[in-house]
Amino acid sequence: MYIVPNPIEVKALENYKVWLKFKNGEKKIFNMEKYIHQKFYQKLKDEKYFKNVKVAGNTIEWENGEDIAPENLYYDSILEKE
Repeated sequence: MYIVPNPIEVKALENYKVWLKFKNGEKKIFNMEKYIHQKFYQKLKDEKYFKNVKVAGNTIEWENGEDIAPENLYYDSILEKE
């Protein structure tokens, strides 16, 4: 089991990416592109729907419950360039 910092802010970006700020102060970019082709994430292809992402507990989620495992969200994202 991984213990990772919780996201405290999230914003949808272009090209199925999300900007994240974590509790430890890190700002990262997570690319959702590989997920949107899976059945569970099909609605995220709709740009308007994708933009309605929110922080939910220790991860992020969309209206119909689409979410990402917290360890994937943290470890598979890249640090934002300052």
